[in-house]
Amino acid sequence: MRFFHSIAPYLLLACAGTAQAASWSFDEATISVNSRGAAFKEKLAASGPLGKVVPLGASDTVKITLRAREDGKAKRPHQAFLLLHDQDTRLETTFPLLVKDDGKGKVDFTQKDIPVQLLTSSKPLQATLLLASFGASKGFSNHVFNIEIKLDATTPSPRYDKPLRYEKLGEINHIFKADPKSGPKIVSLFFVFAVLASLPILLGMWAYLGANLSHLGKATAAAPISHTLFFSSVLAMESIFFFYYYSWNLFQTIPAAGVVGVVAFLSGSKALSEVQSRRVSNER
Repeated sequence: MRFFHSIAPYLLLACAGTAQAASWSFDEATISVNSRGAAFKEKLAASGPLGKVVPLGASDTVKITLRAREDGKAKRPHQAFLLLHDQDTRLETTFPLLVKDDGKGKVDFTQKDIPVQLLTSSKPLQATLLLASFGASKGFSNHVFNIEIKLDATTPSPRYDKPLRYEKLGEINHIFKADPKSGPKIVSLFFVFAVLASLPILLGMWAYLGANLSHLGKATAAAPISHTLFFSSVLAMESIFFFYYYSWNLFQTIPAAGVVGVVAFLSGSKALSEVQSRRVSNER
């Protein structure tokens, strides 16, 4: 028992060291740049960043291959990303790695895949590899290389446009259409004279067809209120049309026309009943 108690602390420390040693890493990693000029290809190490700066031209493609390992065993992590971030603004973007079950993964990208904010960086972008998964193993997150963006000098520099944001805008002053105006006076006068000129023709046709004005007194004596209101409502309706043409709008015309129309309907019914009674009596 004394021997066990004496070596127990050392066993605990050894177990703790073994538990802490379990972590994610990678090997067999290479980075290459497919370029029209000089080709670039180097090996990446998990222990530290690449000594050379990776150049990325406008038409170049960066390709990275590696094998992910958990505690030395090739395995597929749950998360595998390559992170690029600006050293000044701390803005960043990520590229997911396509990893197989045996731990082999790859990722490739061009300038078109990088946001405009990072393309205009004054310093090389730092690339960080992230490998992690479920369980007690510690994730891998280390700086692996730097990449320099070389823009095409023959094309305009990329410009960052501020995104549309929903916020308070300036006051909007509504400009409504002007109120409709009456037609030319010459047209109005033409139709006024045309109506006035038709009155003599109308009176002549009444006289020719045998209109009898001698019954006017008898009709008004039999139904004075009905005939007076009906005739007044006809004149009032014509006056409403005149005011609507001259200055009124629909909100003023419709109520007035509705009231006058009801009066004309009620009084006209009584007036026509009186006229019918005279016709039944064979009075023409």
